[in-house]
Amino acid sequence: MLEQILCIDDDPITLMLCKKVISKSSFSKEIITAQNGEEALHHFNTLKYDKNKASKPELIFLDLNMPIMGGWEFLDHFTSPAYAEFNTANIIVLSSTINPEDLAKAKKYPIIIDFLSKPITQPMLEYLKKKIDL
Repeated sequence: MLEQILCIDDDPITLMLCKKVISKSSFSKEIITAQNGEEALHHFNTLKYDKNKASKPELIFLDLNMPIMGGWEFLDHFTSPAYAEFNTANIIVLSSTINPEDLAKAKKYPIIIDFLSKPITQPMLEYLKKKIDL
């Protein structure tokens, strides 16, 4: 079981469904959410200066198409040296459309371990448990 997962998506229903499915499957002890990439980066910036050293996400579920800051922009920032201490987190892209161009672009980011279609499901989590050795 993972300690913490971060779900980044602008759709509140998708976030609610992620939390419900992940909780039911005992996949993670804690699920935190962000509604766009900027909000997620703010979370990591807060962690940088947290004297209590709160736990950091081990896995990130990332939507690509969001207002304010989308998934690709988030990835560009998150994989920069400024966030190097958090790059131990694996990223799963969760997208409502599987565009071949997006699949090709995702391969440029070694931190992305899979590209899956929404919504998150119990069988998907079982697949991921095997993939990330849980």
